[in-house]
Amino acid sequence: MKESSLAISEFKAKCLRLLDEVERHGNHLVITKHGRPIARVTPVSDSVRTLRGSWKGIVKGTSDIVYLDLSSEWEATQ
Repeated sequence: MKESSLAISEFKAKCLRLLDEVERHGNHLVITKHGRPIARVTPVSDSVRTLRGSWKGIVKGTSDIVYLDLSSEWEATQ
């Protein structure tokens, strides 16, 4: 994450392009007035994601997850 500072006049002239860059690259901008920082522009963080569905398309189930039969995996000792 890169932080750069620029004068308020430059920010005003290039505002839309600079905001697109903040969104795309996640950079931070510090806006100055007469060399003194007055504002910081940062990207909006994504909302908190729930775990439900987060593995969709990544993990594929190949067996029944409700009834798991491991009887063939164990040997009975007498």
